[in-house]
Amino acid sequence: MGQTEGKIALMTPDEAGLVALCQRMIQLQSYTGAEADLAQELKKTMLGLGYDRAWIDDFGNVIGEIKGASAGPAILFDGHMDTVDVSDAEDWTVPPFEGIIKDGRIYGRGASDMKCALAAMICGVASLAACRDQLAGSVFVSGTVCEETFEGLGLSKVVTAIKPDFVVIGEASALNLKRGQRGRAEIVVTTSGKAAHSSNPAVGKNAVYMMLELVSAIRALPVLQEAFLGEGILELTDIVSAPYPGASVVPHKCRVTFDRRLLVGETEESVLAPLKQCVQELKRRDPQFEAEIEIAEASQVCHTGAVMAGKRFFPAWVLAESHPLVAGALVATRRAGLAPEVTKYSFCTNGSYSAGIAGIPTIGFGPGAEDGAHVVNESIEVNQVKQAALGYQAIAAQFLTK
Repeated sequence: MGQTEGKIALMTPDEAGLVALCQRMIQLQSYTGAEADLAQELKKTMLGLGYDRAWIDDFGNVIGEIKGASAGPAILFDGHMDTVDVSDAEDWTVPPFEGIIKDGRIYGRGASDMKCALAAMICGVASLAACRDQLAGSVFVSGTVCEETFEGLGLSKVVTAIKPDFVVIGEASALNLKRGQRGRAEIVVTTSGKAAHSSNPAVGKNAVYMMLELVSAIRALPVLQEAFLGEGILELTDIVSAPYPGASVVPHKCRVTFDRRLLVGETEESVLAPLKQCVQELKRRDPQFEAEIEIAEASQVCHTGAVMAGKRFFPAWVLAESHPLVAGALVATRRAGLAPEVTKYSFCTNGSYSAGIAGIPTIGFGPGAEDGAHVVNESIEVNQVKQAALGYQAIAAQFLTK
């Protein structure tokens, strides 16, 4: 499972077929929970490209395998199929679901995040089907569901089924290698007061005023830092009171959601402890101060009808720069003619499960700019997609060559 001087000659993927697949994928709208048509298309495509098998699991993930002639490691290339909604179509100057190519870029929802990367994985490693006799082990590609709402939960089903030795996440990296990321937690804070008529507020207790005090105390907390990943920032993302609308009523409930970026080793308990200490401080000053702090929980119906559910706590992870996966991928991508830097993601990915929970060596490598997701006129450079396809092939060959 270590580095090799790849014996397999790299083959340029079918560029026309790759671009056509990118366009078909963009044309198949696949909002979170509605990836069924895309999953079927990718399964058909994998089998047509010579994969040994391709299937759709209970969650609706599509998985394909190319199996070598002898035993060896399993390497998984993962990209999610779902996209965020287009809620601002009037602001787009190109149709969001046509996959138009203009000035060397493919346009459409999911072009950067991350249908074109997934297409590059599927087409890039497909070339290895022609040289199975030189492969030891298996290369898998997964198109996972519901990443936009539950980073890693869809991938967990894939990992459990195939037990990979290595994972490559295809999120946009501008063709650089990513060896880590901050995690993410959604924290829900609720204050409980006492309702009253707003003409006589003294007989009630305004939950919003209570929340303002608590938010002020929380914002004064020190921000954790780590040399490689950066700051474990905490940012308020929404606030709502009850009743709402509150005509002439002192609100008796107020709820705030915080987005907390996680550093390696942080747990639910360690993340919540400082916030709970703020509550205790306020309670010492006011025995009637009541607040609850917890990690948000949610559920998501998959396109198969299965329900995924869990806490919104997605751990951070870092892989040592000297790890064989990082070092081997660096050798492989250079062999493919690329010149990647070894850096980190600034956002959360499915790697929160593969590396952060399952402990599987994981890296990120993909085409496109990191800030190109979820934007108006989303697009990606065609040439980067082609280079990524060759890079994926090279990484697989690096670890599966006899």
